[in-house]
Amino acid sequence: MPGHTFAPGPTATTVRSADGQILTAPEGWVLLPPGDAALTRRVKSAGEHWVVQEKRGRKIFSRGVWAPAATIEQIRIDLAAERSTESFAKKKQADARRRDRAQTEYVEDFHGTVLAFLAFHANHSELAEKLAQAVTEHATPVGSGTVARTKRIPVEQRAEAAVIAWLRHQTTGYDGMVIARVKGKRREVRRMLARRSQELLQRYRRGEPAADECPLIIWTRK
Repeated sequence: MPGHTFAPGPTATTVRSADGQILTAPEGWVLLPPGDAALTRRVKSAGEHWVVQEKRGRKIFSRGVWAPAATIEQIRIDLAAERSTESFAKKKQADARRRDRAQTEYVEDFHGTVLAFLAFHANHSELAEKLAQAVTEHATPVGSGTVARTKRIPVEQRAEAAVIAWLRHQTTGYDGMVIARVKGKRREVRRMLARRSQELLQRYRRGEPAADECPLIIWTRK
């Protein structure tokens, strides 16, 4: 079905096209806000509509869908009727159980992958387990938006990125740093801290004694 994608316009009833043109929503149309995926899918499949998206940095955020008010209302009524049935309730419960199982399996797999990436010497196995648990608990919750939730890269790369990110926030002064607003400067700082974190991990992989002033040892005392 026909549909067009726009950026938000300067007012609540307008949108901006890719070439900068400002368009006003047709009479009788309303903006369906994001939040109900099933309703949005059906409205988009029902006919003419405008998708509104806003790009912030590298991310794109949905700002809703413009469509005829009558179409949205009828689909909303139809969905409400479907969702009130016993069969729908059972399906939702089955879906929830399936998602819970998948999440449990993923958390277990991710934890194991983090441990494999750490590859600490046997002398530091207890620290490796504690670190892997902390990284996993932070990175794997559904909706967390962390690198562990993306499917664009292999899980091994996700685990490595999650460990490095965790170390950056927990064992360095990154969060309190004043970084110049120069293009590429924040990325440069992150690369520098990542190298330090990799060097730290290598010491534990070699089985070197843990120093009292080591950031990881200090973290374990918190």
